[in-house]
Amino acid sequence: VQFVESGGGLVQPGGSLRLSCTASGFTFSNSAMSWYRKVPGKERELVAFISSDGGATNYAASMKGRFTISRDNGKSTVYLQMNSLKPEEAAVYNCNRHYTPLYSWGQGTQVTVSS
Repeated sequence: VQFVESGGGLVQPGGSLRLSCTASGFTFSNSAMSWYRKVPGKERELVAFISSDGGATNYAASMKGRFTISRDNGKSTVYLQMNSLKPEEAAVYNCNRHYTPLYSWGQGTQVTVSS
């Protein structure tokens, strides 16, 4: 199993980024997926969830209305559109299946929010 995340970078507060995560090694279309983020010294946090067919999504409370998760099962890729980013949302963002057991983490993509 492999996850390849991309799309991170440096953005000013209030800016936007679109993250992508391409998965391989398992049946992506059968798997609910989530985005997670990790800040050094803190627990990994669940950011957003999407069902296997994309018909259901859910978000951590602080991200509702600003983040949008989507997926393309034909490309085995899950996306995270992030708008109105805040400095405290700087982290390494990873995707993984939603339900345990989780697979090994990819390298993630670094998001930095700073002026």
